[in-house]
Amino acid sequence: MPKLKTRSAAKKRFHVKKSGQVKFGKAFSKHLFTFSKTPKQKRGNRGTGHLRDMDAKKVIKELFPYGA
Repeated sequence: MPKLKTRSAAKKRFHVKKSGQVKFGKAFSKHLFTFSKTPKQKRGNRGTGHLRDMDAKKVIKELFPYGA
């Protein structure tokens, strides 16, 4: 049986930690900071976040066939 490929997009967007949590970069935080975003939005989009358990299981199972 052939090997399964890891999704290239998943490699770039997610990082699976030893604890099983999936770390990701937050959306909407790369540009347009001089207008169109409130200070609250700017603070909330800073840094990285972790997926919820249900979503993390789905990402690991479907996008990383042999683990991460």
